[in-house]
Amino acid sequence: MIKSMLFCFAMLVGVIGYSQLQIDYKEFKLDNGLDVIMHQDNSSPVVSVSIMYHVGSKNENPNRTGFAHFFEHLLFEATENIPRGEYSKYVESAGGILNANTSFDRTYYFEILPSNELELGLWLESERLLHAKVDDIGIETQRQVVKEERRQRMDNQPYGSILEESMKRAYESYPYSWPIIGSMEHLNAAEENDYKDFYATFYVPNNAVLVVAGDIEYGETEALIRKYFSDIPMGTKAIPRPDKNPKPLTTEIRDTVYDNIQLPAVIQVYRTVAMDDPDYYAVDMLGQLLSQGESSRFNKSLVNDQQLALFVGSFPLGLEDPGVTLAFGIVNGGVSPEQLEAGMDAEVAKISTELISDEEYKKLRNQIEVNLIQQNSRLSGVAENLANAKTYFDDASRVNSELEKYLAVSKEDIMNAAKKYLTPDKRVVLYYLPKPANP
Repeated sequence: MIKSMLFCFAMLVGVIGYSQLQIDYKEFKLDNGLDVIMHQDNSSPVVSVSIMYHVGSKNENPNRTGFAHFFEHLLFEATENIPRGEYSKYVESAGGILNANTSFDRTYYFEILPSNELELGLWLESERLLHAKVDDIGIETQRQVVKEERRQRMDNQPYGSILEESMKRAYESYPYSWPIIGSMEHLNAAEENDYKDFYATFYVPNNAVLVVAGDIEYGETEALIRKYFSDIPMGTKAIPRPDKNPKPLTTEIRDTVYDNIQLPAVIQVYRTVAMDDPDYYAVDMLGQLLSQGESSRFNKSLVNDQQLALFVGSFPLGLEDPGVTLAFGIVNGGVSPEQLEAGMDAEVAKISTELISDEEYKKLRNQIEVNLIQQNSRLSGVAENLANAKTYFDDASRVNSELEKYLAVSKEDIMNAAKKYLTPDKRVVLYYLPKPANP
């Protein structure tokens, strides 16, 4: 969202390294329900201040979709003590960067600052939590921003609607069925009180995790956190949580979507498991086996050997409730969608019936370890992983057991995951075709 940043400082953050996967931290809980995690690393004079709110698009009123993402924008507008349009300037003037993002399950805000500006970051996040201005001026400004974002990322982007078209068919009457960006009609129809109620419901300390990571001292940092956050009142409204049991897919769903594209695409959507399911790690490794790297199954067979596709990938979505694996391929010139679909099915069938080789298995495990190390090679990655673990599992220590869980997955587990979840009789198949010249 926030575009401007200081390049030199960003480069400094990018080279902060961590020599091991184990992350040391301390945590405590304020009386108002705010969970706090602190991670100390004094190797560089940088600190990350972040808050994860346990609200995503799945928590929205079905008649008011798009609110979670909308607030990601709105809460950079102004507070009672920060003039409109000045929030980001505080961070940039201090030599830092800031940003935010929204998913189906949560909303995340962060600042990365020189460590002598820690108190600034804490003040800014306390202002966002307690004193944000939710008024018609900011709402109307951000409506226009969100509309333009939708036009750029989805409406006018080739293949930009794939996730939206896939999820609305993969989930029947479940909150994952609508896009994170939501409905412009819902945002336009909403009144100021609708927005104020959303803020009062979800932006409360007992629905948040604060993570401070980097060049800090634990005692001093805890004192500052208590100074800025202890007096914020606990939320009193019930926080809506959908049932974790979406209606399963019982048959194959097929459809055609016409888009502003030149080359057709094939999309296959399989319903899988939630992140807290024991099968999640096998499902995730299955996606990497199919599409991560030049020697992955999809790339080697469908792109290089058979030349059926220009690109093909498999992307497991790690979600709090039962999620999906989305396979997406763009057909090569002279190839039909049917041919590419058959090729994708053949590769999935092989994994469902044959154990992967020892060489593939070793490479896959190495990739997992490298990925986890890369995630924790930046302060921002460490902070977000800690926040995810606490938000989704109420257990920050999971950041130190992820590798163990992946390495416990056997070759048989991967084959069984493909057999159990990538079933052609229970999936969504979409053909993306170019719009006809004369519709």
